[in-house]
Amino acid sequence: MAKSTIPLHKNELPSVGIEICPIGELDEILQVPHRDEHFMFVLQQEGYSLWELDFREIALSGSSILYVAPGQVHRYLKNKNSKGWFAFVDTGLIPKTYLEIFNTYLNSNQEVSITKEHDLFSLIPVFDSILQNSEAPFQSNLISSFTDGLTGLVIRSLVENRHSEKLLGGQKYKTVMNFKQLVQAHFKQLKQVKEYASELNITPLYLNEVVKEITGFAASHWIQQEIILESQRLLYYTNLDIKQIAFELGYEDHAYFSRFFKNHAGCTASQFRNKKPLFVQL
Repeated sequence: MAKSTIPLHKNELPSVGIEICPIGELDEILQVPHRDEHFMFVLQQEGYSLWELDFREIALSGSSILYVAPGQVHRYLKNKNSKGWFAFVDTGLIPKTYLEIFNTYLNSNQEVSITKEHDLFSLIPVFDSILQNSEAPFQSNLISSFTDGLTGLVIRSLVENRHSEKLLGGQKYKTVMNFKQLVQAHFKQLKQVKEYASELNITPLYLNEVVKEITGFAASHWIQQEIILESQRLLYYTNLDIKQIAFELGYEDHAYFSRFFKNHAGCTASQFRNKKPLFVQL
């Protein structure tokens, strides 16, 4: 079976830009690996579920939150008595400050355990009821307010889990946010910490220190992670050969890329491409 490109789910949300569904209603759809153009929040109140998110398995046990950002490849693998909700939210509805925090925690802190009495589980049923009453007065205002509340509660849980409340809005946090945005935009051209430090007008040593303080990993980790993740996507979801993938990622020497991949992924590019069964082809 030939590999297909990964499906991108577009224009799926209703006109209001948000949809809430009980967990369990979308099992069949979510078992196919795909990308969304919107955010997905898994708000699990009880039970167990297992997810694959950009080649990482994430287990949610008991009351938990998981967010999936636009463009991340994901699929549901299995669950056991899992109850709660999915919330699908258009990116344009999420406040800029929250988007920056989601971006900062991307691939490092996307899931968190919470209590069964978390405020989210009280808010969601009320929000869902409001969404069903489309003709009511002030509907758009209420949807905006409740979306702020939902995403804000998710953000608060993520921040408290990292114990980084005091860092938010500070210069160190802004530096990390700007660094991760630069990496996502320029990882094919810029490969060294010193290059990003130069873009930010700081020293490589300081950049490494603040990135590690905020995220738990040094700056070099995030550069390498972005390269490895995109190479894994290209290996899995395209028919490009390894030389073509190396060129696509900004490497003129494909042998160097092959060594880089093996050192950081723990296997060769060919072994990664062949080690799992192919995903379902649409």
